[in-house]
Amino acid sequence: MYVVYLNYFRPAEEADALLAPHIEWLDRYFDSGDFIAAGRKDPRTGGMVLVKEMDRARLDTILAEDPFVAVAHYNVTKVNVTRAAEAFEGLKGI
Repeated sequence: MYVVYLNYFRPAEEADALLAPHIEWLDRYFDSGDFIAAGRKDPRTGGMVLVKEMDRARLDTILAEDPFVAVAHYNVTKVNVTRAAEAFEGLKGI
């Protein structure tokens, strides 16, 4: 799976202006089963998305569709989950 950190390079007010289409983008990929979890950083300097295993080129295409590309940089880390708490066993091998 992937951990994607979004880091704002523009003021949060500019991100707020793009929030509705960003949420629509998140919803589309949660509905398709590609996204596992997402949320804002605290303090609010960006956000994070957990993404299921997929070809990196496909992930890059999905990220390029996010309206937040205008206000955030993306830091993508691939993680091979080998251990998980019982409630999260489904993440192993994702």
